[in-house]
Amino acid sequence: MTTSHTHHPAHTARQEWATGLTAFAAVMLFLAGLLSLFRGIMAIAEDDVFVTTPNYVFQFDLTGWGWIHLALGALAMVVSAGLLKTAMWARVTGVAIAGLVIIANFLSLPYYPVWSVVMITMSGFVVWALCVVGRGGNRYDLSGERQSPQG
Repeated sequence: MTTSHTHHPAHTARQEWATGLTAFAAVMLFLAGLLSLFRGIMAIAEDDVFVTTPNYVFQFDLTGWGWIHLALGALAMVVSAGLLKTAMWARVTGVAIAGLVIIANFLSLPYYPVWSVVMITMSGFVVWALCVVGRGGNRYDLSGERQSPQG
């Protein structure tokens, strides 16, 4: 009696890192998006929650900032779902969204400094994780199976 064994390619350390970093970026982007969404709701609903700084060069209406953070948060959460499928569009869009979150939080630093620094840090990790994964065109889904580079 013979049994057939399904041969799966051995996972290399690079594949494991790529899978882990993509999952890390997806979770971090989702959390950054969720926090941005909450921040946007707070700014839209209650302008008096935020500290105002007189004579700030990049001074904007807090309700306007709220809508910006709300939109960026919602987009980040949608893109994080695409990252779980390791889609190339999600990686590119994830870097762009995380970059916009960094810029928006830098510009709103005087209004809520601690939260802004946390968001900048989280988004920086997302950019890093998405940029170091999959060099050379080898991409793997979260189960470790090779996908085509077109994604």
